[in-house]
Parts: sequence; C-alpha cells; structure tokens
Amino acid sequence: MSTASCSHLDQIQDVTPSAEGCEDCLKIGGRWVHLRLCLICGHVGCCDSSPNKHATQHYHATGHPIVQSFEPGENWLWCYPDQLFMEVN
Repeated sequence: MSTASCSHLDQIQDVTPSAEGCEDCLKIGGRWVHLRLCLICGHVGCCDSSPNKHATQHYHATGHPIVQSFEPGENWLWCYPDQLFMEVN
C-alpha cells in the first residue's frame, strides 16, 4: 500500500460492514452511486457522487478518517483529513 503522508493508518480496525448498501440511504429510501466502508467502525455510506454523500457525512459526524471502497474489484483507501488516496496492493 502506498502510505505517502497518511498519519491515520494506525486507527484502522478489523470491521464488519454495517449493511449491504448505504446504511443511511436504506433507512430513508435513498439511492447511491458507489459505496464506502469506514475502516474505524464498519459504517457503509454512499460516495460524494451520490445525492446524500453519507460517507462524508459520517466522517464529519464521527471524525473517523479512513474509508475503503466497498465496490467489487476496487482496492483503495481514502483519508479525509489528509485528502489522500491510497491504493492497496
């Protein structure tokens, strides 16, 4: 994994996804484009291309810094505070 200058990797936990889709969209009947998995608590939220941007809302509400793509075949992480994209080898 390319770690560049992310100082939050030590916060990553072994998580269980909270839902099969965006947890918050499922509650309100919303729709999503792509999914992100919080690597601190397991919250599954929708990406910023989705109408409700629940993954980013989760970050702002909790401060949990790192998400991973929850899309099949995508192996990358995003650190919100460092604004850093990291590919997982």
